[in-house]
Amino acid sequence: MGEQLSPDEKFELITRNLQEVLGEDKLKQVLQERELKVYWGTATTGKPHVAYFVPMSKIADFLKAGCEVTILFADLHAYLDNMKAPWELLALRTQYYEQVIKAMLESIGVPLDKLKFVKGTDFQLSREYTLDVYRLSSMVTEHDAKKAGAEVVKQVEHPLLSGLLYPGLQALDEEYLKVDAQFGGVDQRKIFCLAEKYLPSLGYTKRVHMMNPMVPGLTGAKMSSSEEESKIDLLDRKEEVKKKLKKAFCEPGNIENNGVLSFVKHVVFPLHSEFVIKRDPKWGGDQVYTEFEEVQKDFAAETIHPGDLKASVEAALNKLLDPIRKKFESPELRKLSSTAYPAPSKHKAKGGKGGGGGGGGGGGAAGEEDEVIPSKLDIRVGRIISVEKHPDADSLYLEKIDVGEAEPRTVVSGLVAYISQEALQDRLVVLLCNLKPQKMRGIESQAMLLCASVEGEPRRVEPLDPPEGSSPGERVFVEGYESGAPEDELKPKKKMFEKIQVDLKISGTCVAQWKEKDLMTKLGQITCRTLKGGNIS
Repeated sequence: MGEQLSPDEKFELITRNLQEVLGEDKLKQVLQERELKVYWGTATTGKPHVAYFVPMSKIADFLKAGCEVTILFADLHAYLDNMKAPWELLALRTQYYEQVIKAMLESIGVPLDKLKFVKGTDFQLSREYTLDVYRLSSMVTEHDAKKAGAEVVKQVEHPLLSGLLYPGLQALDEEYLKVDAQFGGVDQRKIFCLAEKYLPSLGYTKRVHMMNPMVPGLTGAKMSSSEEESKIDLLDRKEEVKKKLKKAFCEPGNIENNGVLSFVKHVVFPLHSEFVIKRDPKWGGDQVYTEFEEVQKDFAAETIHPGDLKASVEAALNKLLDPIRKKFESPELRKLSSTAYPAPSKHKAKGGKGGGGGGGGGGGAAGEEDEVIPSKLDIRVGRIISVEKHPDADSLYLEKIDVGEAEPRTVVSGLVAYISQEALQDRLVVLLCNLKPQKMRGIESQAMLLCASVEGEPRRVEPLDPPEGSSPGERVFVEGYESGAPEDELKPKKKMFEKIQVDLKISGTCVAQWKEKDLMTKLGQITCRTLKGGNIS
């Protein structure tokens, strides 16, 4: 099909839906002379999820435009990125990625014979490549390496040398894969800029760089392999897909940070010529769209209901996932999945002393269930939509709070003595969302608003503040406990929150912490305004 297109038509197809292209002139020049050679790489860390359909649909565009496409399974990068893939699981995870990515491509009708698949360790351990790593390390400063990996490599207080090497290796891959262009997310931009700066210093050509926008996950933030609620796994059952989509942030009329709409734009329309909104005849019946802009316009005008949009995306998504699920029904692939991503081990306590540290078990029958693990808490950013006095209690407020779900939650909080209604209205707050709902003076409270407090005369209380720019529904996690799924509902008898709350404090710089580890969203730290050294409740 690529041979039938003009260079200008190929350029349009290659660049459609991209956020940015560095080196457009060079891209056009190559297309005038021959087919473009492009590569997309993925570090073999957490399980690929449905957001991977976004780069897959671009790879389909590249092939339609006649490009020679290489897919790199970056196994060595997975290890270098703060050992996200343990060395002993590296080969298994690479096999899993290869099988699942091929299944995704087959699901969207991409012919595998047009693609070249390469493992990083197939060439990154060669003598020539290793010498180039040393040559590059004599040129790249620590500052440049850290800056380049800031949005890709896991950032920690004391970074390992491996994370500083990561961006340089990704730059060298362009030369060793002999491509004209590298394709990735816009979060890779700083790595691409490092490649453009340093490859010519080694005597190598500067490449074209093509970037996809970062597509929001279901919580409104970047879809992440480590954040269970923000992603739909490629092997999730239909019931799980329905459940996760039901929780997805999809506020009526809101087209910002809407992962459900983004999926329609970046996956459904590039792969199909139309999208059908399925709905009851009494609400107008099915509506067929041939342009994403029309879908977006109607959703903004609230002529498409969030429930109908989710149901239609659910149908489209299951159509894509069915062949992948079917392929992974084989005993060999089921075994590969469970061995590449083993369930967290449950260790027994030794010597009757109980297990220590974050990874150890509680011992005996209690095991992992009773471990104090902060990732079991479903803490989210919320926005207070309305606030009024409780009709039957002078000390209580009744708030409607958007936590990224289809409907706001009702929350009852005892803040009347500490903060005015006006100060709470439209304010971003932090909520614990998986406590068992409790009736307070006859009204059920569906979440707990988390506050800093300092005892004394008078007692002082302040709601916690998410980072600036946060959106309702964004997950709040304890640094170092990003992975792990929150429980659907905390069991009151286990007193999980009470056990964690003992160590929830405000630091001397007004940062919310658990055992001196920061509470964070992807945008930064959770803070309070003035109550240094306070407690959190």
